[in-house]
Amino acid sequence: MEKIRKYTLMVTIAGLLAFGFGCSKKSPIGGGETPPPIKPVTPVKTDVSMWVTTADQFQLLNKQNVSLIFSAGSNQNTTINVDTTQTYQTIDGFGFCLSGGSAYLINSLSDAKKTALLRELFATDSTSIGISYIRITIGASDMSAGTFSYDDVAGDVSLQNFSLAKEQTDLIPILQKIIAINPNIKILACPWSAPAWMKDSNSFTGGSLKPAYFDAYANYFVKYIQGMKAAGITIDAITPQNEPLNAYNTPAMLMLSADEGSFIKNNLGPAFKTAGITTKIIVYDHNADHPEYATQILADAAANPSVDGSAFHLYGGSINALSPVHDAYPAKNIYFTEQATFQSDRFGSALAWHISNLIVGATRNWSRNVLEWVLATDANNGPHTAGGCSTCLGAVTISPEITRNVAYYIIAHASKFVRPGAVRIASDQQNTLLNVAFKNTDGSKVLIVINTSTGDQSFNLKFNSKIVTTTLPGGAVATYKW
Repeated sequence: MEKIRKYTLMVTIAGLLAFGFGCSKKSPIGGGETPPPIKPVTPVKTDVSMWVTTADQFQLLNKQNVSLIFSAGSNQNTTINVDTTQTYQTIDGFGFCLSGGSAYLINSLSDAKKTALLRELFATDSTSIGISYIRITIGASDMSAGTFSYDDVAGDVSLQNFSLAKEQTDLIPILQKIIAINPNIKILACPWSAPAWMKDSNSFTGGSLKPAYFDAYANYFVKYIQGMKAAGITIDAITPQNEPLNAYNTPAMLMLSADEGSFIKNNLGPAFKTAGITTKIIVYDHNADHPEYATQILADAAANPSVDGSAFHLYGGSINALSPVHDAYPAKNIYFTEQATFQSDRFGSALAWHISNLIVGATRNWSRNVLEWVLATDANNGPHTAGGCSTCLGAVTISPEITRNVAYYIIAHASKFVRPGAVRIASDQQNTLLNVAFKNTDGSKVLIVINTSTGDQSFNLKFNSKIVTTTLPGGAVATYKW
């Protein structure tokens, strides 16, 4: 994860709350006062269900008890028309990166807390958020306690010392528990660096893969995918290198587009074919300011057949850069694979930026998924390597109590409602009511809306020539389902 962000978010997230669907944030009660008893609320009749998160955190993915009944009426409000007859890409899912550090923290919980947290994150019942896609690291990332690969024996070209033993303590057991909860979870795997001895820097930081080791490194991927499969873990896709234009993380490796294209067409693609591996190969996995990295590889007639699509982050560039890549190569898929939230981010600002640019922006620009960065961090934003990200904020903080942070709600507004296999459908984009719509395989429709203005906005949701009128506070995000 690059340390320089191209967007500005401000100050500190304060007082994030304990989790609970359908419960709003309570104002502090001073002087030992006893809160009044909560009266049961009778659900009202509604055609459309609505969940809201507000910038002030008063509501956090709260289901609203409001009657939203479709009618043939009309008014002067702004209208978002949802049209199921216009369809776009299929959705694979929404989720996070399960770093080695995240797996360690989750695995450190008591069995009861661990099970409860994993069910909350990955199950699909009413009290869960239904994460359906995760990204894991091949070897260490900067959110690991230290640097390592799966074969740190210099010169071991035949990979006789290749071993996943370092993952047997935390990552593999946690993945196995996740798969038991959601057997259809999609997993993308990605290295931050090749083994140091394969690089011209002979270090986990900086340097490039030596051409003499291209074959050995391709076989490293083969052994990894086979080893994970033996542990009951299917790797749906890989990218050859995380942030290949960023050589300054720890670990990191520079891999220019010509080198990644050569590696795919001459080594990785053939190695997968020989081993009978069907894991997808996705190129680039870096910022939207250099989409030509992906298109240069896709333009190579020898590399193109091995490539499923391209992946992007948004620490630089515009999310709108993804659509021209799709338009140039419509048969190839688009993915959004990383964006961090930070300790200094203000909740409301982060919520608005990420919903606008990623949940709405990435999917409206053809992405099949949206992944926020790290799933879990501790009270000190770790574990991380020396030189790794020391300010990245997990979706949850485990210290050892569990706090749910802004990224949790960003993803939950999509993952809980938009299920794998859904298709994006048309919806009218409005200046201060940014939105995206989907149709699930069960026929249900989902509309996600962010009110980017400072004041409340009333607007119409229109479907099949009928409307419901709804109101959304300034800075709030709502998910509507019918």
